[in-house]
Amino acid sequence: MLNCAVIMGRLTADPELRTTNNGISVCTISVAVDRNYQREGQERQTDFLTVVGWRQTAEFIAKHFRKGKMIAVQGSIQTRKYEDRNGNKRTAVEIVADNVSFCGSKEQGETPKTSYSAPQSRNGTQITAEQFETLYNDENADTGLPF
Repeated sequence: MLNCAVIMGRLTADPELRTTNNGISVCTISVAVDRNYQREGQERQTDFLTVVGWRQTAEFIAKHFRKGKMIAVQGSIQTRKYEDRNGNKRTAVEIVADNVSFCGSKEQGETPKTSYSAPQSRNGTQITAEQFETLYNDENADTGLPF
């Protein structure tokens, strides 16, 4: 079985670093991700995805990212059930980040290319954000599919 999510988008708010009762760092962010396709006559749709980073990943996100910055995230999709303040049962769907990277360029006012556990190519070597974006766009350019 495979559970792997790879997204690239902009933070919708500044990250907030918290610490659990056991002293473990955790950071939750919302990332706005544009869909790859657009229906004729309609505006491009955007999804707002919740990403959770733990330990060093959480600290890296909180230290280096701010609202509006581009981020690439690789991780796994997880669901959890909880009860809200009114006693209603809810389900949360989140991406738990394994790797995060900066995206964008210096000309756009972005931070220089740096990453925490940068994404790797199929042969296991690390790739830059530009290579990641090019690879992703090249593989999906002619399919017309959103994935």
